[in-house]
Amino acid sequence: MNLRRLKAIAKKEFIHVLRDPRSLMMGIGMPMILLFLFGYALTMDVERVPLAVWDQANSVESRELVSRFSGSRYFDLRITTDNYRMIEEAIDRRQALIALVIPPDFSRRLSRGETAVVQAIVDGSDPNTATIALGYADATALVYSRQIAMEQLLRAGTSLDRIPALDLTPRVWFNSDMTSRNFIFPGLIAVVMMIMGAILTSLCMAREWESGTMEQLIATPVTPLELIMGKLAPYFCIGILDLILCVGVGQFVFQVPLRGSLWLLTPLAMLFLFGALSFGILLSIITKSQLLASQLALVTTVLPAFLLSGFIFPIENMPFPIRVVTHIVTARYFVFILRGIYLKDVGLTLLWPEVLFLASFGLIVTLLAVGKFRKSID
Repeated sequence: MNLRRLKAIAKKEFIHVLRDPRSLMMGIGMPMILLFLFGYALTMDVERVPLAVWDQANSVESRELVSRFSGSRYFDLRITTDNYRMIEEAIDRRQALIALVIPPDFSRRLSRGETAVVQAIVDGSDPNTATIALGYADATALVYSRQIAMEQLLRAGTSLDRIPALDLTPRVWFNSDMTSRNFIFPGLIAVVMMIMGAILTSLCMAREWESGTMEQLIATPVTPLELIMGKLAPYFCIGILDLILCVGVGQFVFQVPLRGSLWLLTPLAMLFLFGALSFGILLSIITKSQLLASQLALVTTVLPAFLLSGFIFPIENMPFPIRVVTHIVTARYFVFILRGIYLKDVGLTLLWPEVLFLASFGLIVTLLAVGKFRKSID
């Protein structure tokens, strides 16, 4: 490989990118737009669940229970009703996700030491949110129930010290606040870099064919490898700039902690980026059409990166055939690397299988691109 010829091709591509505002916008502007859009829009945290209450008891005890819910950051009391029809309307209009129906004999049952049943009506059209909201409701009701039980024991003159109890003390590692953004953002970096890397380079070779300048390149002594590496160079630099911006936005805008080594993250990100860029080049060489290449890049990177990488949906919950398919999705391995470095400060001793796959993928795709490129006019 002749470095002089490679530098000439790279210089030509750099000039084209700098003179083309659309390429700069796609390479730098779009990743930032995607990062902010998904960073703020994608969240698994369920807070301030819209709550409706029908308090038929209207007693001190029932109002105390309602205050437990409304005072929690997980619930937002929106509506107080006096019939089931209003509850149905509130849930149908998404004004309430969960409704509490407190029976008239609520306080009387508690004073007798009996079990008071409170009905919780939940909108199950969104099962994930409904399950989490029910968990919050159960926990809130359990705390209130414990308080009532202890008050009754004290009134009966029973010492609480003699009552056996189980106290589960949780200790959360790596994400103590249980914030979904800390989990989502590292994966989002992988998705953005995969999408933009493949789309940018999927256009560069096809553009030469469509503009008629490929014949001039073929007539030069430049080898296919030199041409491909030269074409990759400016987009590789743009990808590294995107990585720096992504890490900076994560640290200073979204306050996502980077517990691991930036010096380890950078070369591994370069390895992943090289594979994504090479894949885009391969699509461009095969199709020789900017429209078709960009469409293929979207289909083969966007859908797998979002659905099959573990970015949002756990791979362990997928059917076995789909889990098998995920093993060829490079974003899966980089998502694992990013989360390991960002949240757990892991090193190469744990990440080497993923690193080996990324290196193998980049090498194989580059060799395929070189093999598919023919210095001839068909």
